[in-house]
Amino acid sequence: LALQHLTRTRYQLIKQLVRTKQHFIENVYYKCNTLSKELKAEGGSVLSATLVTLMTEDYTMDQLAEMPLEEFAALIQKLGNYRFKNPAGIAKAISKAIRSSYRLGQVHQDSVDIVLGVLAKEIRSIEKLIKELDKAIDDLVVVLPEYQCLTSIPGIGPVYAAGILAEIGQIERFSDETKLAKYAGLYWRQNQSGKSEFENTPMAKRGNRYLRYYLVEATNSVRRYEAEYTAYYKKKYAETPKHKHKRAIVLTARKFTRLVDTLLRNHQLYMPPRSVIEK
Repeated sequence: LALQHLTRTRYQLIKQLVRTKQHFIENVYYKCNTLSKELKAEGGSVLSATLVTLMTEDYTMDQLAEMPLEEFAALIQKLGNYRFKNPAGIAKAISKAIRSSYRLGQVHQDSVDIVLGVLAKEIRSIEKLIKELDKAIDDLVVVLPEYQCLTSIPGIGPVYAAGILAEIGQIERFSDETKLAKYAGLYWRQNQSGKSEFENTPMAKRGNRYLRYYLVEATNSVRRYEAEYTAYYKKKYAETPKHKHKRAIVLTARKFTRLVDTLLRNHQLYMPPRSVIEK
């Protein structure tokens, strides 16, 4: 129960962080309505610590627009602790966005600046709390014997392992992996046409949302390391023109649930299969 309390609180903080970042982006749009688009083209993010600083602290939009590009790039590098590979490109993207955006009235701009500042502080605060929770989870989960079963999977760290284990409890509670998947809500109602691959049938909204979250996030990490899951994800991604990523990652999570069930039920470590592509 102690571990579950930590992992569920972390889930709530993640949701809160996402909502706050979305609110931040909405206010950035008011301040500079093409910034996100321009940064995306340059591989940057409006929510990097550097750009949050630029948007909320010592510089107005006009000051940034009028700043020489070389000076602007140097400022970005300094604020970003010299981590950017292409500071000039990002500086140019920001400058272009500022010049092509509409201008707010001073009163409105000041109010947006205040909101951005508050949201930036909230984002940093939540991120700090999540790090503290991750440390507490890491310290607690290592005592569980099943911990090593899940962390033997490439891409699964202490937090995802803890979130999964905290919700499953004893694997013997479930007669098979189908029951486990249903408990997590990773199942689909049969549609009237009889199709079994869930093309247009929505996923059931019942189930343990915490377990579903940790299984899906763990799967998204595993697919970056394990060729079998990479191939399966790509296959599912290519099958439909709509909701491509969401559908593919959930179907891959359903496959991943079988692996979790097998490892926990047999108390074994993960061994990569010889054949990495599922036909």
